[in-house]
Amino acid sequence: MFERLKEDIQSVFHRDPAARNFIDVLTNYPGMHAIWWHRLSHPLYNKNFKWLARFVSNLARWLTGIEIHPGAKIGRRFFIDHGMGVVIGETAEIGDDVTLYHGVTLGGTSWQAGKRHPTLLDGVVVGAGAKVLGPITIAKNAKIGSNSVVVKDVPEEATVVGIPGKIVKRKSSASEVSAGTDKKRQAIAKKYGFDAYAVSEDNPDPVASHIGKILDHLHYMDSKVLDICREVNRMGGSVCDKEMPQLAIDDEDVVKAEQDAARHRAARMEAFDPQI
Repeated sequence: MFERLKEDIQSVFHRDPAARNFIDVLTNYPGMHAIWWHRLSHPLYNKNFKWLARFVSNLARWLTGIEIHPGAKIGRRFFIDHGMGVVIGETAEIGDDVTLYHGVTLGGTSWQAGKRHPTLLDGVVVGAGAKVLGPITIAKNAKIGSNSVVVKDVPEEATVVGIPGKIVKRKSSASEVSAGTDKKRQAIAKKYGFDAYAVSEDNPDPVASHIGKILDHLHYMDSKVLDICREVNRMGGSVCDKEMPQLAIDDEDVVKAEQDAARHRAARMEAFDPQI
């Protein structure tokens, strides 16, 4: 028992930089408290003391703001960060090293008895406000973006965002890893004047994902043009002797855009309250 307690607290230090010390986590982390209450209610539920199990579960909900049905199966080093509003249904199954943030629902989509809640395998991370619904499986190390609604299986190491949830990143193949795709994106982004932020392979933003694909295409076209230039120069021509110009935005344009945005905000505020 004390070994599991120590393991739980250690997992908090690994995943929450705000955790200061053992006593802090022991006394001030309702996500941990809810899990410990569940360890009391779950054996009662399995031994058919269902009313008592539900009573303990409701008491835990009242104290922590987190509702975990006593029938749910939970693995080791499970962490609920912040926790308020988390709901975990009766037939939900959670593996080891899983992390949930506040407002997450692991819910059902059917009134029929039997398996009706999701299964989260080892290492899954579910962002704040996300809803994972139905008897689906979220595979190992997958990530669910905040406020997403997921109703279909998610493959291993994939990232899902949106309503309904869509996969914006899949597990990288060995060829992609060896090719260093992410480094190529960073290089081509710098060349064309893009900020390197939000163009990496693992960014869950769909817009950033599309920008990344555009940068991949630009890199491919640049490499082909370079090959053509080399062949032309080899045959006696003289092309591609200048470096490609940067596509940077002038500072004056940035200042003007910020001033226009400030004027629009002031106009909206005045329309809302003439006294301002």
